[in-house]
Amino acid sequence: MVRPAHTARSERTRAALRQAAAVRFLAQGVEETSAEQIASDAGVSLRTFYRHFASKHDLLFADYDEGLHWFRAALAGRPADEPIVESVFAAIMSSPYDEAALPKIAMLRADEVDPGRVVRHLRQVEADFAAAVEEHLLRDGAPESGTDERIRITVTARCIAAAVFAAMEGWMLGSHRSLTELQRRTREALDLLATGIGRQPE
Repeated sequence: MVRPAHTARSERTRAALRQAAAVRFLAQGVEETSAEQIASDAGVSLRTFYRHFASKHDLLFADYDEGLHWFRAALAGRPADEPIVESVFAAIMSSPYDEAALPKIAMLRADEVDPGRVVRHLRQVEADFAAAVEEHLLRDGAPESGTDERIRITVTARCIAAAVFAAMEGWMLGSHRSLTELQRRTREALDLLATGIGRQPE
């Protein structure tokens, strides 16, 4: 399907702003970077910047928002008979991660951004992620509201999201922030969920 020109242009602008912000953030830090600098580096006006992002901090989390679009598309392409945990893991890992920038951006979030802001943003993205998993589980039609099947689907989606984001949070706050480590943590969290939590921690 061909996208409308204004949508493609908007996506190019957002991509330019994300790239400009990443370069500035990595070179001089988040707090020392202004929205004006990012807009100028991206070749757009400050007004255009604010049309796409509410603040410079939003750009620090833009990869999550963009990743959700990618995740939804990748999840939709998974086989209908595949276990949901495997579909979710495959969809996450199919994203076109920038292996060089990923750990650096994680470091900036962990070291330079107010922890409360990070947690609030992660919780919102986690809720959106859960909604995407739930939509995938409901692709053959939604059961009646309040039925056992509907509740099972909602709980499953939210538990998967909680497992993925617990792994991501631990990775982001840890000292080893490679893509391989993120993959390992995500796999471990989803396997734990799939096999049952088992013995409770002491």
